[in-house]
Amino acid sequence: MPLGIRIRLSAMMFLQFMLFAVFWQQLSPYLETFAGMGSWQKSLILSSMAIGCLASPIIGMVADRYFASQRVLFAVNLLGGILLFVAAVLKDPTAVFVVLLAYMLCYMPTWGLTSAIAMANSPEEKFPQIRVFGSLGWFSSVVFSVVALHLFGVKIDGTTIQGMNIPMVCGAVVSLVGAVVALTIPNTPPPAKGQPFSIIDALGLRSITLMKDPFFAIFILASLLVMIPFGIDWSYFGDFLGDKGFTLITWTTYLGRALEIIFMLFVPLALARLGVKWAMTVGLVALLARYTAYWGSGVLDETWLMYAGILVHGLIYGFFFVGGQVYINRRAPKEMRAQAQGFIFLVTFGLGLIVANFINGRIIERLKVVKTVEGVVQKRWDSIWLVMIALSAAVLVGFVLFFWEKKTPAMPAAGAGEQ
Repeated sequence: MPLGIRIRLSAMMFLQFMLFAVFWQQLSPYLETFAGMGSWQKSLILSSMAIGCLASPIIGMVADRYFASQRVLFAVNLLGGILLFVAAVLKDPTAVFVVLLAYMLCYMPTWGLTSAIAMANSPEEKFPQIRVFGSLGWFSSVVFSVVALHLFGVKIDGTTIQGMNIPMVCGAVVSLVGAVVALTIPNTPPPAKGQPFSIIDALGLRSITLMKDPFFAIFILASLLVMIPFGIDWSYFGDFLGDKGFTLITWTTYLGRALEIIFMLFVPLALARLGVKWAMTVGLVALLARYTAYWGSGVLDETWLMYAGILVHGLIYGFFFVGGQVYINRRAPKEMRAQAQGFIFLVTFGLGLIVANFINGRIIERLKVVKTVEGVVQKRWDSIWLVMIALSAAVLVGFVLFFWEKKTPAMPAAGAGEQ
């Protein structure tokens, strides 16, 4: 693969994840500043990202059949940047939800889309080395809040300045830069161009045909269920840090993304040596270790255990989720891969995260203590982490017992002859 193409694909990944990371982890504590914000409203706004994943297979279908993928990426990044600017100045919870939902409908499909672009223009074994720049971009987003605090003495995490949510403004600017970079990446023509349109393709439902393989179906079910424990860290960890008095929420949270850069480099080796099943199992073991560490940090009053739980994020995401993407690429036929990549994001960061946000929101609501005399609400985080330990262990055991990786070629597309 030419060095120039590799650099452009890596820059694409870097910007695509940075533009989201700069504001996402701060969104939950920022919503706490809204007057009259209820737990149901908060869960709904935090689920705008997950609802946006519902568009992933549709955008994947468009890229598969009608337009070059890099042009689709340019369009959604341009529109997304404009919408994020608008969301940054809104104060009404309903308006914030509507605009953020429109933004997420543009942004979330880019996770599957950029993966499909990278895999189409690079060897499979090089994909994790390109995807690692997404992790680097994610962690590099902390620069915005660190610079603001230490050079200008301004705290931007979870706050507004002159009526604007600055992290969202930063994300909007990076989104516009990402739109420009999308025009420089290699031309990626639609692999299924000329095939007839159907409502099934429009909804991305043809990817469901892959579930006729029972082990693929188990993989999808595990990916869905794992989002409940994974999702509480994804959406609500900023609340935990805020309750503990942390100032640099983004910096603290994204320490795990820094180590993810290193872990991601080991994913190809793990896939080659262990296979998909056991590489993904390593990710599930790390998920269980994370919540055990969070629980231990509270019970034993040892802050270093909390940091240990943060730092294993790369093992979880790299080995389970990126390993799953590689599995998808192996099992899906060529003309369906963009849709299939979109479908797994629909299952995990779409339907899975919606379910996780409302279940976890309810768990947090039930496990809170209201001190009526002082008027202070405290969340029983130690008990919350125990629930997550139980859920993580259940998914781990089920995956080990019931999922096996087939060593056969990719499944044929619907209507195609057997391979």
